[in-house]
Amino acid sequence: QVQLVESGGGLVQAGGSLRLSCAASGVTLSLYAIAWYRQAPGEQRELIASLSSGGYARYVDSVKGRFTISRDNHKNTVHLQMNSLKPEETGVYYCNARSGVWTWGQGTQVTVSS
Repeated sequence: QVQLVESGGGLVQAGGSLRLSCAASGVTLSLYAIAWYRQAPGEQRELIASLSSGGYARYVDSVKGRFTISRDNHKNTVHLQMNSLKPEETGVYYCNARSGVWTWGQGTQVTVSS
């Protein structure tokens, strides 16, 4: 069974940075396309960054140039470096397969104050 544990969220001022981590068990992340998702208050969960098994990263336009998705194969962990954060990026952040087929973790709360 796949288990995902997200961490690294917190409260940060606008313009600040956070680095999120997602530790996985029950699956070898390097074999899959993986992604980070964000669920803003009252909104649906949306995919914001993905990384193919071959290392190709894709981002939604709103985070391009500010967010970086990466994977540590030795630790079976995926990261999301978020810079120049904006208040509208407040929400709960999750990792999952790009297809979203794994059981969702609890996510990690990111709050960006203005």
